[in-house]
Formats: sequence, C-alpha cells, structure tokens
Amino acid sequence: FRVPNTNFYRAPEHGDDLTAFGRWAADQIAVAIENEGPETVAAVFLEPVQNAGGCFPPPPGYFERVREICDEYDVLLVSDEVICAFGRLGEMFGATRFGYQPDMITCAKGITSGYAPLGAMIASDRLMEPFLQGTNAFNHGYTFGGHPVSTAVAMANLDIFENEKVLGNVRDNRDAFRATLEKLTDLPIVGDVRGDGYFYGIELVKDKATKETFNDEEAEKLLRGYLSKALYDEGLYCRADDRGDPVIQ
Repeated sequence: FRVPNTNFYRAPEHGDDLTAFGRWAADQIAVAIENEGPETVAAVFLEPVQNAGGCFPPPPGYFERVREICDEYDVLLVSDEVICAFGRLGEMFGATRFGYQPDMITCAKGITSGYAPLGAMIASDRLMEPFLQGTNAFNHGYTFGGHPVSTAVAMANLDIFENEKVLGNVRDNRDAFRATLEKLTDLPIVGDVRGDGYFYGIELVKDKATKETFNDEEAEKLLRGYLSKALYDEGLYCRADDRGDPVIQ
C-alpha cells in the first residue's frame, strides 16, 4: 500500500503548519495498516528524503511518529537509503541525519560512488539475534552476491570518505548550498526549493500564486526541450523529471 508523501508545498491537510502536516502524514501510515490488517503488514519502507516527486524532506517529528506507529503494530521500519546514504545528506545514513532508528537499511549506489555495482542490507541486532542463536538460518543466494571486486571498491571508497572528510564537507557547506538554491525562488517559474544536504529538488510552476503546474506538453518542451541542455551547457548535470510535477534535481 502507499501513503501520502511529505510534500508540504502541496499539502492536502495542514498546509499552514509543517509540524501538524508531518504528524498527519505519519498518522496515515497507521490508518493504512489498520485498513490492511496489522497482521498482514510486515514492514514500512521510507526514504529519509523521498526521491520520487522531487526531494521531499521529513517534517519535524515525522520519523519519531513513524517509529512509534511501527512499534505499536509490530511492523518493521525499513530505511530505503539507496539514494540518501553515504554522504548525500552529510551523514553516512539519512536515518542518522533525522534521528530515527530503523530495523533495516537498504543501500547501494553511493557505497561505491557508482564505480562498481553493489547493494547491501543492514539489519538491527534485534532482527539478527535469532539467526545468531540456535539453528535458524536465512537461506538466500544471488549469483553476484559478495562480489570481490565490488566489495573491494566499496571498502576503498569508504576509506576515501574518511580520509578526505567527505561527510564533514557536506555538513560545512549544506546551509550555503541551500541558501544559494533558495535565491531561485525569486524567479517567476520556481515554485518550491526543497531537500536536505546536497539533495535538492526545484519544482517549476506556471503560476506561483495558484501553484498551477505545466501540462505534459509544456513540461516536455520546458524540461527536455530547453532546460536540460541549457543547464548542461553551463556545467550543471541535473535530472529534469516530469513524472508528476516538473522538477529539477
């Protein structure tokens, strides 16, 4: 099942109160679990900053409430960090950035900085305990699991993160990065700038007063017909996405 995202710019409820909106959005997870039947729900998957739709950060208190809900219904909280982990938000994991404790973390991409394909799953001590005691086994296999080249690249990559203080650099500069991007809101076409760390989305609108978005034809012409090339020509390699509202990431 799916629940409402944390897009405060287009909040369907509590559009004038970020904290109240975050509480409402988190509570929709509880509503969905109740509707599905708690005994049928194994886990809730969430990104620290949601990529789909264009970099939605969590409102204050959002993940604290989600953690409470998962504990109440005995449901696992899985932090999908394929995008947010390994420095993008200034911490090794986005869960650290926003102060919540997941039961599992899924990660990839940044673990090797993209130089080799690798994904990983990290489980809490509570989940691993049955497999470390007694005769329980997690029977699984994958053709390229534990690939020595990819894992060696990951180890070297993480050493670079530490030696070159990559995470600290993000933390030192993320406020200036945000402030610079927010200057774009002076443009009549920029409706919202949102995100965290070095992970931001800029939503483009036809009318800032009404938040009217562009239709499919207009978005195609704007994003792929002009902006993508113009940004690239200026040395900016951005993702221009029109799945939903036009957003540049």
